Amino acid sequence: MADAQHTGEPDNTAVRTALWRALHVRADPPPHVLDDEIGLRLVDPADDWRDRPDMDPDTTRGFRAAMVARARFIEELVAEQADHGVTQYVLLGAGLDTFVQRRPELAARLRVFEIDQPRTQAWKRDRLDALGYGVPEALHLVPVDFEAEEDWLEPLTAAGFDPGRPAVLASTGVSMYLTEETTTATLRRIAGLAPGSTLAMTFLLPPELLDEADRPGLRRSKEGAQASGTPFISFYTPSRMLALAREAGFATARHVPGTDLADRWFAHRPDGLRPSTGEDFLVATV
Repeated sequence: MADAQHTGEPDNTAVRTALWRALHVRADPPPHVLDDEIGLRLVDPADDWRDRPDMDPDTTRGFRAAMVARARFIEELVAEQADHGVTQYVLLGAGLDTFVQRRPELAARLRVFEIDQPRTQAWKRDRLDALGYGVPEALHLVPVDFEAEEDWLEPLTAAGFDPGRPAVLASTGVSMYLTEETTTATLRRIAGLAPGSTLAMTFLLPPELLDEADRPGLRRSKEGAQASGTPFISFYTPSRMLALAREAGFATARHVPGTDLADRWFAHRPDGLRPSTGEDFLVATV
């Protein structure tokens, strides 16, 4: 991996997600649900990165398919909201997201705010500079120490976000690491934003709601997360997540099953690639 110098290293989960997205392009035949190898360039792993146990092309099929499906879903939602005049896009727990670099024509219509841990963001800024992308004027990197329960709206506003104007907010692969209390506080904060704002947030289902074939994969993921010091804390039934959103004050809330995304983009693939079950979306509007 590239030398991060004084900035440390990015979050392991962010690295794995970036590599899985690249593996979709390298290991799966077209059509690709998401074409993203920029994250691979950011990470700059050793040449044998595909030999990592968590990059096995067979055992990770469902996981990498789920990663690209949720990214595709978010980006189509952002494009739809931009067509309706929304000009602010906030990524909560952005990791090594590459939307701005891959979709410059859409990003040019938006002010994009990436919120994440200071360490990961500083490393990412260095890598964007090293690769010649830089940080364009429309992209705002907002460091927030979630582990210290730092308020994210204040630094977001200081970075130029206008809470009086509608925004689309995305939080993927984050809620399982947070307590229900913290997630509830986040929902309330977003529900207090300008009318017309939309949140898309993923959540993990309890194991008993997964397809039986996917339960061993969830168990391995839980064990890996525990071992890396970032344990899965929270699982939600769809009814519970919808209730939390409504109690937080959202005007509307709907559940989008991961199986819907699978049917949308993987139904007729000759290679049989399909996302694993277990992670669904809450889509809520203010």
